[in-house]
Amino acid sequence: MTARTSHETAREIPEATVARLPIYLRALNTLTEDGTVTCSSEDLAAAAGVNSAKLRKDLSYLGSYGTRGVGYDVAYLRYQIAREIGVTQDWPVVIVGIGNLGHALANYSGFRSRGFRVVALLDADPERHTEIVAGVDVRPFDDLTQIVREQGVAIGVIATPAAAAQSVADKMVEVGITSILNFAPTVLTVGPGVDVRKVDLSIELQILAYHEQRKASAEATA
Repeated sequence: MTARTSHETAREIPEATVARLPIYLRALNTLTEDGTVTCSSEDLAAAAGVNSAKLRKDLSYLGSYGTRGVGYDVAYLRYQIAREIGVTQDWPVVIVGIGNLGHALANYSGFRSRGFRVVALLDADPERHTEIVAGVDVRPFDDLTQIVREQGVAIGVIATPAAAAQSVADKMVEVGITSILNFAPTVLTVGPGVDVRKVDLSIELQILAYHEQRKASAEATA
């Protein structure tokens, strides 16, 4: 019988559960910083902002890590989730588009603490190539092929204007990047085997505005 790789095992976990694993990891990191050694499913669920039944079901996909009457060993569960996600190793990341958002992302300290290392900042604007952001030189976008080959980059971040995002994604895929985090306000088209996660801040704000409007309407009719 052939042993399954961690990648194959991860593919059997529902996508909704995969999306919550980083939330659980963040909650466990906070509990660790507070000196918590063990916690119940109720405590962890509250820290993560989900109900305990959902949390227990999600964790059941990873294995049995809780002890009845004791709860979860915070450090051990933290490691197991980090390993399942893949952040126990150091992932090299390249950011393309060093405008205001690109600067903010490059300066985000959370990348390093969560297993991601920004190895290159790229921009097509020659005027940006004299800049150093968070200790990293801004280089021409044409250097992407060399950087991916030398650094083994599999994850790319797009922080360009919408008009440039698709061509940037095409080049990323061409040179071997297989995971893309897209901050540009546009939908990217990529081939099979490439994962794209889209972050649209304006849409998130509009969703919050919708809820605020609903709350205001409810208060007005109360």
